[in-house]
Amino acid sequence: MLKKLIIVVLGIVLLVACQDDQKKPNIKPADTSKVKPETVEGDFSSGTLLRIDDFPSNFIPPRKVDIWLPENYSKDKKYAVLYMHDGQMLFDSRITWNHQEWMVDEIATRLMNDSITKDFIVVAPFNINELRHSEYFPQKPFETLSEHTRDSLIVEANKNNFKFDSVTSNNYLSFIVEELKPYIDANYSVLTDKDNTFVAGSSMGGLISMYAICEYPKVFGGAACLSTHWPGGNPNDSDLLANTFFEYMTKEVPSPKNHKIYFDYGTETLDKFYPKYAKQVSSILEEKGYDDTNYKNLKFQGADHSEISWQKRLDIPLTFLLKR
Repeated sequence: MLKKLIIVVLGIVLLVACQDDQKKPNIKPADTSKVKPETVEGDFSSGTLLRIDDFPSNFIPPRKVDIWLPENYSKDKKYAVLYMHDGQMLFDSRITWNHQEWMVDEIATRLMNDSITKDFIVVAPFNINELRHSEYFPQKPFETLSEHTRDSLIVEANKNNFKFDSVTSNNYLSFIVEELKPYIDANYSVLTDKDNTFVAGSSMGGLISMYAICEYPKVFGGAACLSTHWPGGNPNDSDLLANTFFEYMTKEVPSPKNHKIYFDYGTETLDKFYPKYAKQVSSILEEKGYDDTNYKNLKFQGADHSEISWQKRLDIPLTFLLKR
């Protein structure tokens, strides 16, 4: 009788495993052995900016990836790693669409030189503009929506010049975790553990950073989500998408014992739609056991939705996540 029971249980386990395999197709990571970055010349505060023009991927279309190394980078030391989305907006205003930049190199240099943060490098995949919404929109919350709602969102997005035929954020995160991170770990003098691996972004980049730490809590120890775009698309009277993200967070936010999460928001331009969500964000995190030692949800009165605004306060999330 016991033998039969064991066989039945094993059968159920195998069936579930097969179903999981069907949901997660087995994609082999791309070969990155021939990847060679080139040094970018420019007016940078300090350190070295390297660029890979076409980082190979079997998960998403190849794209540029910037790697910033701090001044006096040495193979004799080990560095934490900060993965930041929208890489083309971070270091060099000459290549940005609005001639603004985050000034990551200047701010990171100051924080390290003043011994405020641990030493770290920044790895920054570029977005592909027409794919950005699809790659940064959290996929599991999207898949909980009704088919009618999903179709309506896609139609609405396409009307507003967003290419949103499908949501591919699971593949985007697989690219970072299974292709980009192993390349960085193998070729740079970095600490590879969760406690020294962080992710950050703004707007839709804030959403995908939240999704990253929830989906990969063993990979990322902290996430910085600036001006997180809770509406998910064009802001309107419906909070359907925001509520869907909150339902997901309620289930998936990782343990507060060994993770840090930073949120913030302004009050002008697109950011004016975000303050109403702040209370619910804090409530979810506090119910999960987070407190002021491991989460922030800060309001910046008068701040708008721009790289200039994020630049002005970037030192706050970096200090929070990477404090020495």
